[in-house]
Amino acid sequence: MSAGTERRRGFTLIELLVVIAIIAILVALLLPAVQQAREAARRTQCKNNLKQIGLALHNYHDVHGRFPPGWIAVDPTTRLSSAHEGISGAGWAAFILPQMEQTNLYSQFNPDFAINAPVNVPFMNNILEAYRCPSDPQPDRWKISAEGSPGNVLAELPIANYVGSFGTGELHGCENSPGTFPVTPSGQCIGNGAFFHNSSVRFRDFTDGTSNTFIVGERRTRPLLDWYSTWVGMVPEGEEAFARILGGADHVPNHPDAHFEDYSSVHTGGAQFCLGDGSVRFLSENIDEGVFRSLATIQGNEVVSEF
Repeated sequence: MSAGTERRRGFTLIELLVVIAIIAILVALLLPAVQQAREAARRTQCKNNLKQIGLALHNYHDVHGRFPPGWIAVDPTTRLSSAHEGISGAGWAAFILPQMEQTNLYSQFNPDFAINAPVNVPFMNNILEAYRCPSDPQPDRWKISAEGSPGNVLAELPIANYVGSFGTGELHGCENSPGTFPVTPSGQCIGNGAFFHNSSVRFRDFTDGTSNTFIVGERRTRPLLDWYSTWVGMVPEGEEAFARILGGADHVPNHPDAHFEDYSSVHTGGAQFCLGDGSVRFLSENIDEGVFRSLATIQGNEVVSEF
């Protein structure tokens, strides 16, 4: 080798393996931080969705002097209340579509027919991101079967993750015959929350205070259990039809023994709720059960100092 020649030396195999190992360690350290940042962004978007829903509900109240009904259901002949057999079935989230900048979509709905009637299929096929939590992995649509008849599909519905508050009562009770609690002799199923069958709740009805009462909360999707919710409404004679749009405070959020009609989320540690004053709060899954149930009622006369 001449004196002016420079020797070039590459990486040895061991050196290359060390570099790869260092890169792998750095990626492993960085990945959880990236995932946490993404989840924080999704959680913020979910909170913003609930804020928009709260604002829409307030605007609806300004226009109509009341909150929308949990769901509308009347006998097609007598026009009297009929909790699970009547028409149209439209739910609270469908009624606030004009306040959610979805006036054109709302105009497609024909209230003279059941929500799942052929004339309303184009209306109920719409997927609305404003009603979906971005943290929740979910299909766009799901099929609801007739109560007690799995496989007898009544409709295909869009997914949603936000359900109105029925209160502390059991939504299953709405299947009772008129005169059997909680169905009144007139056929109306009444809850002690902000939304129920043919409800007409006003701000003045919140004797517990709007800042001490939640009106809408999160619910996660669980396909293996057929736990799906929707924004459309109550499909007459559908399986768990009422719980698809409303929730009950039987258990605290994310409780291991929770039923479908309870509240839940994919977020770690709890779920987000919109209060009657329009604000959004993250309620811990460790919240006292008594306090949580108190927050679900509008006229429970409970004293809630901190939550």
